[in-house]
Amino acid sequence: MKRKRDGPEGNMEIVWQTPANPPQRQDYVFRDGIRYVRPYYFEFISHAKNRWAGKTIVDLFADEFKGRPRDYYVSAVKAGRIQVDGQIVPVSYVVQPSQKISHFLHRHEPPVMARDVKILHTEPDVVTVCKPASVPVHPCGQYRKNTVVGILQAEHDLAPIFPIHRLDRLVSGLLILARSASKADSFRQQIESGEVKKQYVARVTGVFPEDEQVANAKVNYNAREGKSTVEVENGSNGKSPSKGKDACTKFTRISTNGTQSIVLCEPVTGRTHQIRVHLQFLGHPIANDMLYLSECITRRSVEGLSADRAAAKSTLPIKPSHSEVHVPHSTDEPVEDFNIDPMCTNCPNLAPKGYDGNEEGLWLHCIRYSGPGWTYECPYPEWASLS
Repeated sequence: MKRKRDGPEGNMEIVWQTPANPPQRQDYVFRDGIRYVRPYYFEFISHAKNRWAGKTIVDLFADEFKGRPRDYYVSAVKAGRIQVDGQIVPVSYVVQPSQKISHFLHRHEPPVMARDVKILHTEPDVVTVCKPASVPVHPCGQYRKNTVVGILQAEHDLAPIFPIHRLDRLVSGLLILARSASKADSFRQQIESGEVKKQYVARVTGVFPEDEQVANAKVNYNAREGKSTVEVENGSNGKSPSKGKDACTKFTRISTNGTQSIVLCEPVTGRTHQIRVHLQFLGHPIANDMLYLSECITRRSVEGLSADRAAAKSTLPIKPSHSEVHVPHSTDEPVEDFNIDPMCTNCPNLAPKGYDGNEEGLWLHCIRYSGPGWTYECPYPEWASLS
């Protein structure tokens, strides 16, 4: 439920949202092919980790949440927008383990491309959709309403829904959602037991070999940098200490124009960025994948951006040949009722700092999932045709 609190600016009344408040159709603003979320007040809740203990409340936020300047956190504590166990505390307050930390802020979500979340197939207990590139599957990080789950709830009244697999934010294609937790568990058990076959299509650099290629190389994902690497055995005994996980992907060329190729990708395992890094390993990275095309990438810590966004800022963008965007609404919505918050570090812009909405989806698209007695498919994207 929404709760009302007296704001720090006198008697200004603020309605604070929590994860219990569902997204609404009117929460979205469409401009120039980009979907924005109208900024809103939100209560973030966390519990103090052991490593936070002994830090002052301001030092904690300045060290752990670098997206805002230290001065903001000082002001937020003084104004009561940062609280401990539901109480206003001084800036010198020292945090103890497991305490409830609340951060009441004016939330600006990153923009995404304004493509429809197209419903492909409906059953009593299953819905399949074509996920647009740039839209996360479910709430994570700075995204809550600008997600597939949020958009389906706001625009199609679909809730609750349970994604049974995930696609990276920049990847498009088939997404299967269960209508119940028990159905989701049934799907996940089939996936974990290896009964489910997954197929993707990618557009890669160069002339991909005609014969089937199998990348059977361990993948090591660096969460800090948001990037995976392939581990190759070396050393006198042919082995070295490994941090990577076993990974296998099969690739088959569908077509080529002599410069780029369309490739069918069949991951046997499911590691983070597995297809992307295995294609790089084979010498044919995805043709617009800045993260795995570039030798030198700005570290993701720059401006607190994701690894893909940091990579895009470090290199000249490669624009897809088909960039037509379908906007769900015929006209842009006015934003005159967007209230500017005097303490917000992102106002008066719709998007948070560092997110200009100028990005393209990867040329990687999920086309098919199949398991015991079932198959779900998604149409090929426009870029999969080289003609």
